[in-house]
Amino acid sequence: MGLVLYHAAKSSASRRVRLFLEEKGLDWDGHEVNLALQEQHSEAYLKINPMGVVPTILHDGLALHESGTICEYLDEVFPDPPLMPEGAYDRALVRNWVRHVDGLIGNLIRFNWRHGMATRAARLSEAEFQAMLEKVPSAERKEAWLRTVRDPYTEAELDGARANLLALLDRMEATIDGGWLFGRRYSLADIAVAPFVRRIGEEIAPDALSPSVRPKVADWWAALQARPAYGRADFGPFVEPAGQGRG
Repeated sequence: MGLVLYHAAKSSASRRVRLFLEEKGLDWDGHEVNLALQEQHSEAYLKINPMGVVPTILHDGLALHESGTICEYLDEVFPDPPLMPEGAYDRALVRNWVRHVDGLIGNLIRFNWRHGMATRAARLSEAEFQAMLEKVPSAERKEAWLRTVRDPYTEAELDGARANLLALLDRMEATIDGGWLFGRRYSLADIAVAPFVRRIGEEIAPDALSPSVRPKVADWWAALQARPAYGRADFGPFVEPAGQGRG
């Protein structure tokens, strides 16, 4: 049965797993989940991921979710090329990077969800919107939907989220050594943070990736984008030109 990835094109967690798969050179089948249409909360999808989020990977029919966990699993099952360090302590440090990045997802959601998903949800009646919310398993995601669609984040809240994401770039600038985030070797730490950096540079704070502001991060980002796997992983634009949205 091989590897089957249920993912969304613009999901940061999905982009992370796609990049990891491509760096491994693995063959995989993709099934795109339309988040705006709430396909992640369908009865069929909840059977393989009760949390109703993407991505989910099936390996020989066995389901696994949480993007960091998926990547670590793939590195154990398909060890070449290795994308985790050899030593237990070094692997723990990489896991800490992944957890740190994952802890910032709420800040990214404030910017991401105001686009396609919120636009479609805003067209729903109150009854339709409440029916949609009832299908969301996560209380945190329900709150995010409410804020995005019915009580939009203020500019002050967006500025706070932006500051938190810029702090991530500052941490990267202080950490990068030998071109990469950890141990002078490309690893899951770099892959984990790449989707966040893509969004920051695209819309949230484009000047933040300037070589004059964060030279190490700028060089890191250029090197990561030059890797063939990056192109195959499809980090396309999050904000599509008018009339060119993806499904």
